[in-house]
Amino acid sequence: MSGWTEDEMSRIGEAEEIELASRRPDGTLRRYVTMWVARAGNNLYVRAAYGPDSRWYRHARASGTGRIRAVGVEADVKFATADPTVHAAIDDAYHSKYDRYGPRIVGSVTGTAAHAVTVRLVADQAGSR
Repeated sequence: MSGWTEDEMSRIGEAEEIELASRRPDGTLRRYVTMWVARAGNNLYVRAAYGPDSRWYRHARASGTGRIRAVGVEADVKFATADPTVHAAIDDAYHSKYDRYGPRIVGSVTGTAAHAVTVRLVADQAGSR
């Protein structure tokens, strides 16, 4: 379950960009990073455009938690693994939303290499909104 309300899911899913920050071991937030987001079904996903060595991705996977800011929504999140069966739907969502930027740019968040760096954003019900 994603933990998002339908309003939050729609607003975030339709946003051009979102801001995400992962948590440090002491619980403070790292610097926010601007990212694209894709909605597939009832879940929200982000992908590390620069691969598994990108700083944001490594920190997000290590901490497992962070915070999202987008279109009037600010909430704590958990960074979860995406079910491999949804990668095609996520690719389709990215293409549908961002293809106008061209194949080189959209290619950084679609395809097999991007599947390995997919993060599902789960609203953290225990966190503040």
